Amino acid sequence: VGEPELVIPKLAREIKSSYVYCNRERTRDEVFVQDELEKNLWVIGQEMRYYRGKMLYYTADLPFPVTHCPDTFTSFRKEVEKYVNVRKPIPTPDQIRAVSLSLDSGVIPEVEVDMPIGLEHLRGGESEALKQLKYFIWDSNKVATYKETRNGLLGRDYSSKFSIHLSKGTLSPKLIYHELNKYEAEVDKNKSTYWLFFELLWRDFFRFLGKKYGNKIFCRDGIKGRSELKLYNNKTLFEKWADGKTGIPFIDANMRELNATGFMSNRGRQNVASFLVKDMKINWRWGAEYFESMLIDYDPCSNYGNWNYIAGVGADKKEDRYFNIHLQAKKYDPKGEYIRYWLPELADAPLCFLFNPFSVDKSEFDTKGIYPNPCIEIKHW
Repeated sequence: VGEPELVIPKLAREIKSSYVYCNRERTRDEVFVQDELEKNLWVIGQEMRYYRGKMLYYTADLPFPVTHCPDTFTSFRKEVEKYVNVRKPIPTPDQIRAVSLSLDSGVIPEVEVDMPIGLEHLRGGESEALKQLKYFIWDSNKVATYKETRNGLLGRDYSSKFSIHLSKGTLSPKLIYHELNKYEAEVDKNKSTYWLFFELLWRDFFRFLGKKYGNKIFCRDGIKGRSELKLYNNKTLFEKWADGKTGIPFIDANMRELNATGFMSNRGRQNVASFLVKDMKINWRWGAEYFESMLIDYDPCSNYGNWNYIAGVGADKKEDRYFNIHLQAKKYDPKGEYIRYWLPELADAPLCFLFNPFSVDKSEFDTKGIYPNPCIEIKHW
């Protein structure tokens, strides 16, 4: 237990290891830890050896230098799909030679909470990651309908849940890709199997942009340098958003899920981000930093790349992208099941209120006296 740059050299010295292996990181805070660890290993005469296990593509295989990486996903996708093959994962070794260790493993925390619906199966580690890969592609055959279910909100199977393992490095995107190819050859190849690959491409794209632009992805004006955006640091409004108490049911349900589980669907993330930036006019970096502190699948480039995208300061030709929360709730939670699951105080509320709280007088039904009024007015709904 401790900071890796301090704990790992101490462990390496104690067990007389030959090398320390890791995935190379590219963003500021992660690079700081990586560099400090490497310096402390040099002191004891040991080296770091780097691998790129978190990416589909190797930089050396790209048809362009990273400094010329396209700024739009479509251009990036067309070039790499056409010219670059995904390398096969390095095979698992038959055995690992290791000295006999008598180290105290310490106390590993127990997970004692009841995980909410859709996440009850999740456990950490490579063995569990491989189980989830096998389940989603082979056992359940859910990959065959992924394009149709990917915008779901509630339950286990609407999405792969691979992001949780990809972010920790316990599942390789190359392994997913080659397992997907095997499935397409043996079972079926369709739009859904392609879409899973498509989303792995997005992860690589954001990582290459992070490498190309460095700290710009964390800056208020983004990689586009859009200094004209009118965004405010309103702490009172922000806390209502973060606590799931905005009075907009679809937003609050998603934020309550995030706070309870550390996870949120892709559809939910786009909506709550758009609402914070476009409706509440709050500094997008506050939202990105809150996600960073809460998400169990947090990845620096994916998180900040997506927030750049929604805020209109990143890799998107459409600068004024906007999600109408009323219409989004109606389309993706048509029966209100997701909203009612996370907001049980709205169990008796009519559907029209769940989609648009400005459309119904709240005094007409029971909200247990605890559901707030909308914190902002949105007339165009």
